[in-house]
Amino acid sequence: MEPLTSYFAVSVILLGIGIYGLTTKRNAIRILFSIELIYNAANLNIIAFARLSNPPIVTGQVIVLFTIALAAMEASVGLAIVMLVSRLNVDIDLRKLTRLRG
Repeated sequence: MEPLTSYFAVSVILLGIGIYGLTTKRNAIRILFSIELIYNAANLNIIAFARLSNPPIVTGQVIVLFTIALAAMEASVGLAIVMLVSRLNVDIDLRKLTRLRG
């Protein structure tokens, strides 16, 4: 098995788990985790291409660092919204949530 193929196999598994979580789960925290898995699958692909290119380029690592920063910001804002919703409602099921009151 080539090294690039193994990176892609792990990336496809992560992407599949993330998409499964997005489509089937109703809990807001699980949906945030699924989005993080999709980000990690994309980051793994970018790092694999950057590492195995000839000559190796640093642009892939820089893009991944920006993506990690974006994922951290998304997670912090998403968790803040989930905490606000959990204070207002008992359940954080997204299908039962109809509106946010300030």
